[in-house]
Amino acid sequence: MYRSSFLIKLCLSYDMVVMVVGMSHQRCCGRLHAATCIPRTKNCILLRDSSTHFSTRIRQRRTRRNISDFVVRVDALDAAMSFDKETKLREEISNKSKLKIGIVGFGNFGQFLAKRFVMAGHDVIGTSRGDYVDVAKDMGATFYKDVDDFCEQHPDVVVLASSILSFDNVVRKIPVQRLKRSTLFVDVLSVKVFPKNLLLGVLPEEVDILCTHPMFGPDSGKGSWEGLNFMYEKVRIGEEKDRQERVDSFLSIFRDEGCRMVEMTCEEHDRDAASTQFITHSVGRTLGAMKLQKTDIDTKGYESLLSLVENTANDSFDLYYGLFLYNPNATEELERLEQAFDKVKRRLFSQLHEKLREQLNVNESNK
Repeated sequence: MYRSSFLIKLCLSYDMVVMVVGMSHQRCCGRLHAATCIPRTKNCILLRDSSTHFSTRIRQRRTRRNISDFVVRVDALDAAMSFDKETKLREEISNKSKLKIGIVGFGNFGQFLAKRFVMAGHDVIGTSRGDYVDVAKDMGATFYKDVDDFCEQHPDVVVLASSILSFDNVVRKIPVQRLKRSTLFVDVLSVKVFPKNLLLGVLPEEVDILCTHPMFGPDSGKGSWEGLNFMYEKVRIGEEKDRQERVDSFLSIFRDEGCRMVEMTCEEHDRDAASTQFITHSVGRTLGAMKLQKTDIDTKGYESLLSLVENTANDSFDLYYGLFLYNPNATEELERLEQAFDKVKRRLFSQLHEKLREQLNVNESNK
């Protein structure tokens, strides 16, 4: 197929109007039909004025009149015009995947998530014990002081972003009857078995449940989320297509931000988190209790320890306590940490005692 004929066919496939200068309409349609197999009645318009400005223009070379001798210039093939089917379809898909996300608990972490949700093009509403009307407005969200008013906005997704210790009380006070029956509930706690069992026991069977743990926060995730871990379990999701698409749309927020998506059970999460997250917080808080200070001769390793202390200190002690209280594996890991420290300590003093004995033996032999 000739290059110009190919471009003409491409333009017509997007329902663009093809304008040919200097040919009769009948002759133009005939040539186009022969070269592109486009029906003769397709969008072919005869123009005498070559200065007319349109998105697609075909200009005739004066030497020959074969369709292959037309020079085609596409000025804006992807322009958002009312008759551009691709643009309309893209808008329909975008509107279909757009969610109204409600956040219960509009504190530090709730605001952290809300900003990204707004940036992703979703409608965000929030509610909390405190007054965050201005904070929400500044980021493009809407805040409701009354949880009943919040629920009557019928969000597609309700993100539970309260603290671990207040989670039970917050969930039980939500007037679920004011929400849509198939609302998707999402928890973002640092422990997983506890909220999973609570939501399954308290919420009606009609609602969907997604347990997640963004393995980052306002400090570690203040920039890009590229490569940061995001754990999730689809605890209970209805089989209907729209409900499946809704949970996928929500997860795509984190996937599109570059998160490493990790699907695992809540039980598996708590087992692994006890030996990673809880130990990290335990070591950081222990070092913090030592009141470590920067010096002029810090090594890279020591700087890493100070950074660990800073990161853990920025989180509330309630979070650390919640990790301990609601993760059944935490006690075992704490005991292992203590045993490991005692083992290292015993080895140090054992080697010191051997050195002292050697010194004593040397002194005895010199007498």
